[in-house]
Amino acid sequence: MSDLSTHPQGATPDDASRRDFLLYATTAVGVVGAGLALWPFIHSMNPSADTLALSSTEVDLSSVAEGQAITVTWRGKPVFIRHRTAAEIEAAKAVKLGDLPDPQADDQRVKKAEWLILVGICTHLGCIPLGQKPADPKGEFGGWFCPCHGSQYDTSGRIRKGPAPRNLEVPAYSFLSDTSVRIG
Repeated sequence: MSDLSTHPQGATPDDASRRDFLLYATTAVGVVGAGLALWPFIHSMNPSADTLALSSTEVDLSSVAEGQAITVTWRGKPVFIRHRTAAEIEAAKAVKLGDLPDPQADDQRVKKAEWLILVGICTHLGCIPLGQKPADPKGEFGGWFCPCHGSQYDTSGRIRKGPAPRNLEVPAYSFLSDTSVRIG
């Protein structure tokens, strides 16, 4: 016979182990159920497939002639890609950093001197500066001109004149080959 003094009145050791089993089983089912109920909510916070598709874009640069600029879309934003001439590169390098409102050397803004890649959104109020097409006004510094409030950027996308507080943003990019670049 077992000693009943350690168990509640009329309970046997088998009853206690049965209660423990039921407690553990109920807890396990509750935890699994809560996890399954939360999973769709947590999964809904992941970016959608169309957003993931826009997270990076590859651009073929072989058709962009020296002195020419193109605009591509990345994450719904315009990205300016300019194949700079030797004169534009020299003009960008010749600027004294002390003359710039947002000082940044040209070689910090490019990976290959002949290719300038910028997010084409003015840092003042989010307008799209002009300067990509040959007929566009480029301002006094040969880069981009934002007609909304007069911000002017140089051939490295640095703010030179006007209310814009910062240079045009340089997105994350890497060259896949001499004629191909991945943005993002």
